[in-house]
Amino acid sequence: MESISSRIAKVSPSLTLAVTAQAKAMIAKGEEVYALAGGEPEVDTPQFIKDAAIEALQSGKTKYTPAGGIPELRAALSKKFKEDNNLDYAPNQICVTGGAKMACYNAILAVIEEGDEVIIPSPFWVSYPEMVTLAGGVPVIVETKESNGWKMTPEQFEEAMTPATKMVIINTPSNPTGAIYTKEELLALGEIALGEDIVILSDEIYEKLVYGEAKHVSIASLSQELYDLTITVNGFSKAYSMTGWRLGYTAAPKALADAIEKIQNHTTSNANSFSQYGAVAALEGDQSFIEDLRGEYDVKRQFMYARLKAIPNIRVVEPQGAFYFFVYTGKTGLKSMNLCDKLLSRYKVAAIPGIAFGFDEGIRLSYCTTLDILNEGLTRFEQFCREH
Repeated sequence: MESISSRIAKVSPSLTLAVTAQAKAMIAKGEEVYALAGGEPEVDTPQFIKDAAIEALQSGKTKYTPAGGIPELRAALSKKFKEDNNLDYAPNQICVTGGAKMACYNAILAVIEEGDEVIIPSPFWVSYPEMVTLAGGVPVIVETKESNGWKMTPEQFEEAMTPATKMVIINTPSNPTGAIYTKEELLALGEIALGEDIVILSDEIYEKLVYGEAKHVSIASLSQELYDLTITVNGFSKAYSMTGWRLGYTAAPKALADAIEKIQNHTTSNANSFSQYGAVAALEGDQSFIEDLRGEYDVKRQFMYARLKAIPNIRVVEPQGAFYFFVYTGKTGLKSMNLCDKLLSRYKVAAIPGIAFGFDEGIRLSYCTTLDILNEGLTRFEQFCREH
């Protein structure tokens, strides 16, 4: 008999994880693969962070912690929000989670009831619609345009709203496009959300990876009214190269923060204990690692942009943040899954199909790899495009 719930049956597997696993399996067999699919920094976690976690292990900090996180980490995050984002979140408004992915899901679960609609601009991070579905909600996809830098306009937001709209997800800087919403753009979207009391989930995981003249702005910092409607999500994976540590966090008005912590009480309990001590060190230690990492990515970003602009049959918008390019490939005549399959099997280049992000005429290429791999991967991608 079938015992899988209808809710789970509606959920698609993660194509980003599937493509990455396929590329790793090929590498394990001895094949040379140029991986431009990854979503994690290629450099190791800074040693001082690892040392803090090792010290925590050796000193016996291996027991349960409060579900919302150790007091030292919540206090450090409260300070970080004030200094980096001009946001006042008390430690008890912050919940440390098993990765920013869990933070997003907890935030959605805390707000969404059966049948509630959640507006999600496309191209979107692969898991947003599936999380909404798991929570019993209805994802409402708003297709953004390349000509607008892959950003949702206030007009599109208004057109997508219905009486059932309960939440909007804003990801800035964006995965997969690298788009960054300006202060003015956030204010315009925020005004619409305020008019209908629509909760804003602001995913800011790439906030430290911003280039050129672009600036990251937290929408909750723009007014008290927006603060009262916003759940801010962030984590340690991207800026501190701590993907495997699985540490994220939410910050929200007290009632929402309490709801999120209640969910965590009854699901995962606390995030990994000794990882949290590493996170305290990450926040309180030397931050030059982030600036060095950002500088390296900026060099690769500019290199990749120059190369991609010269390739026929594609179009690309220069990303302002994160470490991805979202490439329009509609002129090749291939749907994104077919394109990525051919690219991997024939040219040994791994990329993520745009259908994973709700846009089937594009692919995501990542530049969080070495310049040698990036250079050869782009050479092969250009060869593919010229032959299609």
